[in-house]
Amino acid sequence: QAHLVESGGGLVEPGGSLTISCSASGFSLNHLAVGWWRQAQGAPRIEREGISCISSSGDATYYAGAVKGRFTITRDNAKNTVYLHMNDLKPEDAAVYYCATDFMTHQPMGEKCGYQPGNDYWGQGTSVTVSS
Repeated sequence: QAHLVESGGGLVEPGGSLTISCSASGFSLNHLAVGWWRQAQGAPRIEREGISCISSSGDATYYAGAVKGRFTITRDNAKNTVYLHMNDLKPEDAAVYYCATDFMTHQPMGEKCGYQPGNDYWGQGTSVTVSS
């Protein structure tokens, strides 16, 4: 069964770095735009925010203002995996991070990264805690 799996979350101190991964199982990510969303612990799903995306080729990327300059999205199509490298983490970055190929809830990200409907998947999320 096709699905996405996030990994790499954990506890990090303020100012620290962490890289989380999004891997596809049962299908290829190579021709799909992939995005990262985050949802604060306890927040309703409607408050899930799109923070970054990358086009299928990797040539186009998008960053929300809150993470621009601190987070970098990359992909390794040979490994069928997309990464989010997070630096200078702040307590407000603490959240469950989701990857997805579904951009229906974030048109600007979809347009920037070349969303093509029809291959819409979400992962189950990986939790990032930023605390000293």
